[in-house]
Amino acid sequence: MRWHQIDPFALYKSLNTDISTGLDQQEADRRFKKHGANKLLEEKKTPLAILFLEQFKDFMVIILLVATFISGLLGEYIDALVIIGIVFVNALLGFAQERKAERSLHALKELSAPEVKVLRGGRWLSIPSTEAVPGDVIQLDNGDRISADIRLVETMRLAIEESSLTGESLPAEKEAHTLAEGSIPLADQTNMAFAGTMVSRGRGKGIIVETGMKTEMGKIAHLLQSTESMMTPLQRRLDQLGKIFIAGAIALTALVVFLGIIQGQPIYQMFLAGVSLAVAAIPEGLPAIVTVALALGVQRMIRHKAIVRRLPAVETLGCASVICSDKTGTLTKNDMTVTKIWTWTAEWDVEGEGNTGRFSHNGRLGDPGNDKGVYDLLLNGLICNNAEMIRDDDQLRNRKIQQQGDIGINGEPTEAALMMSAVRAGLFPEHVQGSYTRLDELPFDSTRKRMTVIVKDQNGRRYAVMKGAPDVLISKCTSARVHGETLSITPEMKAQWEQAVSRMAKQALRTIAIAIKPLPNEGNYRATDVEQGMTLLGLQAMMDPPRSDVKEAIRECREAGIKTVMITGDHVETARAVARSLDMLPEHGEVMTGQQLDQLEDHELQSMIGKTYVFARVTPEHKLRIVKAVQQKGHVVAMTGDGVNDAPALKAADIGVAMGRTGTDVAKEAAALVLADDKFSTIKAAIEEGRNIYDNIRKFIRYMLASNVGEILVMLFALLLGLPLPLVAIQILWINLVTDGLPAMALGVDRAESDVMKRNPRHPREGVFARGLGMKVITRGLFIGIVTLIAFVITLYGTGVPELTHAQTVAFTTLVMAQLIHVFDCRSEYSVFHRSPFGNKPLLIAVLSSVVLMLVVIYVPVLQPIFYTTALSVQDWLLILGLSALPTVALSWSGVRRKS
Repeated sequence: MRWHQIDPFALYKSLNTDISTGLDQQEADRRFKKHGANKLLEEKKTPLAILFLEQFKDFMVIILLVATFISGLLGEYIDALVIIGIVFVNALLGFAQERKAERSLHALKELSAPEVKVLRGGRWLSIPSTEAVPGDVIQLDNGDRISADIRLVETMRLAIEESSLTGESLPAEKEAHTLAEGSIPLADQTNMAFAGTMVSRGRGKGIIVETGMKTEMGKIAHLLQSTESMMTPLQRRLDQLGKIFIAGAIALTALVVFLGIIQGQPIYQMFLAGVSLAVAAIPEGLPAIVTVALALGVQRMIRHKAIVRRLPAVETLGCASVICSDKTGTLTKNDMTVTKIWTWTAEWDVEGEGNTGRFSHNGRLGDPGNDKGVYDLLLNGLICNNAEMIRDDDQLRNRKIQQQGDIGINGEPTEAALMMSAVRAGLFPEHVQGSYTRLDELPFDSTRKRMTVIVKDQNGRRYAVMKGAPDVLISKCTSARVHGETLSITPEMKAQWEQAVSRMAKQALRTIAIAIKPLPNEGNYRATDVEQGMTLLGLQAMMDPPRSDVKEAIRECREAGIKTVMITGDHVETARAVARSLDMLPEHGEVMTGQQLDQLEDHELQSMIGKTYVFARVTPEHKLRIVKAVQQKGHVVAMTGDGVNDAPALKAADIGVAMGRTGTDVAKEAAALVLADDKFSTIKAAIEEGRNIYDNIRKFIRYMLASNVGEILVMLFALLLGLPLPLVAIQILWINLVTDGLPAMALGVDRAESDVMKRNPRHPREGVFARGLGMKVITRGLFIGIVTLIAFVITLYGTGVPELTHAQTVAFTTLVMAQLIHVFDCRSEYSVFHRSPFGNKPLLIAVLSSVVLMLVVIYVPVLQPIFYTTALSVQDWLLILGLSALPTVALSWSGVRRKS
């Protein structure tokens, strides 16, 4: 159907909807069942069976299976069956890891789904975009991502960026007029809004006509709703390192096999042992464990109200050295309340909760309705306002509605504060709606810093009402309302105005100026004409108090070597006062305005950036310049934003952080991290979690590689000394499956060390083996190999009658126990004595499970011939425990002594 040709009344009839009330919930549910979810078809998921079979495509696993087949041909059926069983269990673990990562990313995608504002049963509700249905009445605002095809019925300077659909580089101007032509290109359908596009300016209302795969975007299968598969920088580095490890492990394994053969060991036995050793030594599970660790970290961040949209951000968080934070809603509560009203003749103090208030003048209570200047100021603050008053209990429970006592305000915080100040004086929105008709709107944006509406009163007289930043409005006004008279603004009056603005700003109050202008009753108006020659009414000053948790979070960030910078559009004195109240502005710290920033060259800005802690009166263009200047000083920058124009700065930052509650869809699309609660402390928690994730990855890298080094070296040393093999193939595979895998996974969920936020940020180019990790891997692996070999030699030659199976069992047990004790050492960058061994319950369970499984293969008679083990005595255990604890205790103790 050609929706652009249908006039609005025929549209309502065709879709059986009502523009004033929308669909009722029962009808919306029926249509949802009929049309399905409003989303594009996802890419087909890999079948579970294929995903499982892919676990066997690793080159070394294929070699092992070939070796197993050879074992079967040679009659070694038990060996072959056990090896196949171990490989199968290993594949199950890999399959489970991949499924968990996939589910984590899917949950993340669901949490990131946008919302739309629809009219249901006469009430505006925010619902997930997937639940929108044809016939829904929908509201579009600046910054919204459009998720269905919409026939527009009302527009107010609406422009939509449609390049993803039409290829047009400039936003398309929209209007609600019916188009007569039938077949016209999408780019010329000016009364339509299409799924997958973005609102770049203005507001509008429309009816959803198509959803899901029936949209224009669905028809051309463009912009698929699927999660991108990507490797993080750390995964890429580990993938490269893995290739080096493979080459090294194969070379050492080949040396072991060669030495065994020339010493007379059976070729088959050495071949099987060599392949098993290669499988155990190559950390093929490392990338999978890294993926799972990142995915688990993402889930923990979600619990902290931080939604990660791109996995690389998890790593980058740990490197963050500067946080450029917006003030409103992030450092403060975003709960604006008018506390002062100023006119040219009086200044009033406002107190109150809910819809009741107290107005006082010179310390005496008064009725603002008796002051014509105050009344006009409050009334016009209500006229030039897009906030909505809610009295319905169901809507008050909507998280987007700011509740004030027994009523709620749905809208931008500043407009909500202006509405509430009028309500407290007895002026309600219905007074305005019944007496004034809005004809046009010049919307607010962060560049204009003002909003203007054109209204008509009951007598047909037209007015322009403007609200915005005081310094902007004073430049647009030529007169002021004083005692009911309109007087030309004199230099003395301008100075009086500036003093009032400055005085309130020093009290951390945000000031909003309001002005009016009578207009001719006929004719068209140009924006450049309307917003000139206006009459100033006065100021409303409001406060957005700092969040209670921000001061402590900033202090913790400072201890972590992270500088917090405030970037705000507020007045410089307001920004300075808030910064001082949060202890984020040191004694000699600088405060810079956007005007001062404009006067600096890039190299001058870079020289100032280190000592500047507050940027005030800035535009989104300034934000982008600040981010780049901080980055050029070598810092890793986290940048917060919520508006459409913040998107360039969010993209340019190392970590773009969007506000989940107040942020636009454009900002969320550009960001790598979305704060579900808009709190600064959530950024701090996310950085802490990012650091801990990286630490945990280092922990299991350290554990796995040290264990692998120990396994190779014990075999290599034995053959260099002309000794029998300390371990057989099945024992090596068992160690790889049980001892290496389970504890390594448990390290991935370890809690952060107590000093994780007391260290300086790591350098983004820091290698995985930095800060002594490489040396720890080598020394621990060397000692684990040596003590295992000592246990083997003592048992083989120190008991009088050499018994190879007995000695191999002792060596096997010593190697397992040395690794399991070493895993507790890996929990700390310092030593095993630095943290309680009971602080990671999953690790305790993993270690106990490994010990139990080890005891089973040692003491269960039916398993002894399969794993080439025999029961051990008390004397054996004393030797095993003493030697296996030696590498961890000795090296940790020496580290503690060096540190002291």
